[in-house]
Amino acid sequence: MSLPNYTPLNYRIWHYTYLTICGLVFFFLVAPLFVILPLSFNAEQYIHFSAKMLALDPEGFSLRWYEDMIYGTKNPWGLATKNSIIIAFFATIGATILGTIAALGLSSRHMPYKAAFMALLISPMIVPLIISGTAIFFFMAKVGLAATHTGIVLSHIILGTPFVVITVTATLSGFDHSVTRAAASLGSNPVNTFMKITLPLIMPGVISGALFAFVTSFDEVVVVFFLAGFEQRTIPRQMWAGIREQISPTILAVATLLVAFSIALFATIELLRRRAERLRGMSPG
Repeated sequence: MSLPNYTPLNYRIWHYTYLTICGLVFFFLVAPLFVILPLSFNAEQYIHFSAKMLALDPEGFSLRWYEDMIYGTKNPWGLATKNSIIIAFFATIGATILGTIAALGLSSRHMPYKAAFMALLISPMIVPLIISGTAIFFFMAKVGLAATHTGIVLSHIILGTPFVVITVTATLSGFDHSVTRAAASLGSNPVNTFMKITLPLIMPGVISGALFAFVTSFDEVVVVFFLAGFEQRTIPRQMWAGIREQISPTILAVATLLVAFSIALFATIELLRRRAERLRGMSPG
C-alpha cells in the first residue's frame, strides 16, 4: 500500500526504513530454507553442494532422499510419521475441547479470579519445556503411562491447550452476547444455543487454536525425549536421532516437507483470522 502524496518527508523516510528492517529480519529468518531446499535434492550421499549442483547439471539432482524417506530399507520414518500424525490428531481434539470450554468459562462475567485462572491455563507456554517435560515424566511414570502413546497424547494436550484458550478467548472478546440472550428468550436451551449460534460464530478462533495445537504437538521434541520409547518415536525425535547417529540428506527431505506443511497450516490460520475479523465487523469485505 503506497503512502498518500501529502505524507511528510520524515514519515516517508521512517516508513521505508522500517520496511527495509522488517525485510532484512525476515530474510535472516528464512535464509536457512534456501540451503535446506536445494540440498534435499542432492544426488550424492553427503550434505554439500556438489560441483554438478553448482553447475545446474540435472545429474546432480535427484529424488532419492524423498524415496528413501518412504521406501528405504529398515526405514524408521514411516513409524515416526504414523506416530506423529496419530498423536497430534488426538492431542488436537483433546486440547481443542478443553481449551474451548475453558475460554467460554473465562469469557463469562460471572467467572471469579479470571486473571489467576488465565495465568494457570497458559503457564505451559511460559514454563521452560525442560521443566515441564521433567514434571510430566515423573507424573506419567507414577501412573504407568511413560513410554505409551496415551501418555504422550495427554502431555501434548497440556502443551496445546493454552493456544486454544488464547485464540478462542480473543474471538469471544468481540462476541455479541445479545444473540444468545435473544435465543434464550425464544426458548432455546444452552446446549442448542451453543451448537447453533455460539459455536458457528467462534469457529474461526476454534479452528485457529486447533491448528496451533496440532503444530505444537507435531513439532514437539522435548517431552517426547522424556516419555517416548522406540515404538513412540515421532518425526522430530527421529530427526534428532538421525543427526546424532547418521547424517543423511533424508533429514533434509523430511525438513523440507515439514516446512511446506507448516507454511500451509499458517496460511490457513491467517485466512481464518481474516474471516473472523470480517464476521466481527473489524475489516471491510
